[in-house]
Amino acid sequence: MDNVFIHLGTCNTCKKIWQQLGAKAQKKLTQRELKSAPLKPGEVDALKKLAGSYEALFSRRSQQIKKLGLDVKSFGEKDFRKYILEHYSFLKRPVVVVDGNIFIGNAKAAVDGAKAAL
Repeated sequence: MDNVFIHLGTCNTCKKIWQQLGAKAQKKLTQRELKSAPLKPGEVDALKKLAGSYEALFSRRSQQIKKLGLDVKSFGEKDFRKYILEHYSFLKRPVVVVDGNIFIGNAKAAVDGAKAAL
């Protein structure tokens, strides 16, 4: 997957991180808004290859988990992939891909890693 910043347009945390990444990110990364441009199966698989697992891409904070009554503890990799493809909120955001490296979520280490990679 090319250099990309995958985010949700309504997410203030994603907006804040985009600003923190600064001008380098704006020159190097393509923004991909999840709600208006959902990920295709091949794209999710490419992200998994970079991340090491679908579980690493899965947001355990998605409100859909409670809404659907899901038992995430019993999930296998196929389940994580299925739900990421089913609803955009199951993807941990933002996802930043820079030169074949992936940074997932809003943890300081992920944001700092993305900044360093840029």
